[in-house]
Amino acid sequence: MQHRTPRPGRTGRPPRLAREAILSAAQRILDEEGAESLSMRRLAKEMSSTPMALYHYVRDKDELLVLLLEEHAAAFPRPELPSEPRARLLASAQVLHDILVDCPWIVEVLASDDLFAVSAMWIVENILDACVECGMTPEEAVYAYRVIWYYTAGELTVRFNRERRLARLDRPPHRDQIGALAAEEFPLLTSLGPRWVELTTEVGHRRGLQAVVDGLLAQTT
Repeated sequence: MQHRTPRPGRTGRPPRLAREAILSAAQRILDEEGAESLSMRRLAKEMSSTPMALYHYVRDKDELLVLLLEEHAAAFPRPELPSEPRARLLASAQVLHDILVDCPWIVEVLASDDLFAVSAMWIVENILDACVECGMTPEEAVYAYRVIWYYTAGELTVRFNRERRLARLDRPPHRDQIGALAAEEFPLLTSLGPRWVELTTEVGHRRGLQAVVDGLLAQTT
């Protein structure tokens, strides 16, 4: 009986299932469909693979999201921050906004209040440190950070959702009809009606951030 030499088995996974390819495919889904659409099943379909094959590289969706958060945060340049505490607080809070402004999916993920990227925690550390140097206790600094985060995430969420909705509309948005309200009941709204869309879509993050910071600092004096 002829002895057959065993054929060498495959070593490793096909290149299309390398971690880099998985992250790239997940990024496409997040950019085009949002965080809610990302699942291991959806990702496997995108890669013409199976969920079980993906689990060799990432434990679950949460680990996948953390890897993507880390990748995004690590690529963001660290600016030189001012030494004066209030200016550093404003600058750090502005960085928090700037690192998120082009990535709606990150705001969706971070809004769960569970996942975070270690590579971005220097922003939080600087916000807390600046608050303490402004006279807050550490506990008050955490409160101030949370207020700044809620303002930033809320402002970006409204902006992202508005842009998505307007992109899908085949009619003028309802807010265009502000001017049609009864003037005797809503005198201020109707007087602003012609400019309502302009005024409510104006990007005023920095102005609002300054108001938030000034309000927080006023509580410490």
